[in-house]
Order: sequence, then C-alpha cells, then structure tokens
Amino acid sequence: MVEFTPEQPGTHDSRRADLLGKVLHLPDLVQYQEGTVASRMIVNRKAGSITLFSFDEDEGLSEHTAPYDAVVTILDGECEVWVAGTTSRMKAGDTIIFPANVPHALSAITRFKMMLVMIRE
Repeated sequence: MVEFTPEQPGTHDSRRADLLGKVLHLPDLVQYQEGTVASRMIVNRKAGSITLFSFDEDEGLSEHTAPYDAVVTILDGECEVWVAGTTSRMKAGDTIIFPANVPHALSAITRFKMMLVMIRE
C-alpha cells in the first residue's frame, strides 16, 4: 500500500500542455508498472486536479482522508474500496465519490487503472 500525497496546485508542465485540445483515451495515458503504483497528473489547478493511476496486483492506497471531495472512476480492471468502514467492489466504468474528511482506501483485485478528480473549495 502507498500513501497518496497530491501535487501542489498551479503547476503545469509541458507533458500536460501536450494534452490540451486533444481527444484522449485515458487508460492509454498511464502504464502499468510491475509491483507498484504509477500516476500521471493531467490537470492541476487551484480549483482541483485530475490524476490517472495504474495499480499492479496487490497494490493500493492506504486508508487516509482528504479535506475535499474526491471522485474516482475505474478505467480498467477491478478494485475494492473502503469508505467509512463500508467495502465495495468496483470495475471499469464504475465511479465513487469519497466525501471530504471521511476515511477511505482502495486495493487492487486485478491490475487496474483509475481517474481521480479532486475538487477543492
């Protein structure tokens, strides 16, 4: 399990600039890496961010909270999520909203990719 630490808002590197104005297939923008979690931030603003993640089998994010709502959409594979003690299984196409200040975590059932949208106040 890894801990999630969001990137500081306002940074906009050339890799993200190359995505602007183009049709994107999100699962292709982050690749699986054996034995680890990989991520790629595609939007990072004061109002919020969008980050793509790939998780190898048996990887996940340890339980944590965030001071703002987070929307997770599964792009590929399957995972298990925990929100305030409730466990749910998710697959490609499923979305969940993690409420601000509520403990949550997730773990790979198979390799999976997800999009994380964080909305700040």
